Amino acid sequence: MSGAEVLDVARDGVFTMLKVSGPLMLVALVVGLAVALFQALTQIQELTLVFVPKIVAIFVALVLLLPFMGAALAGYMDRIQVYIVNG
Repeated sequence: MSGAEVLDVARDGVFTMLKVSGPLMLVALVVGLAVALFQALTQIQELTLVFVPKIVAIFVALVLLLPFMGAALAGYMDRIQVYIVNG
């Protein structure tokens, strides 16, 4: 493998990581922002109010996005396998 091919594999890996983790991070960001806004408006400063909705939302998003995440990771593995076989 040349240096350019190594950089292509690394760039593809980073892009796949962002594609897989991005939606879950966005869900956590939106839920966290909504809870923070709710806490600021109602002046309720309960620590569990921050974590429980975020955990539930991430779990639901994970269940819904699992096929997409699996397909993205399988596609990355297929591309890596092509690099390995072709040398």
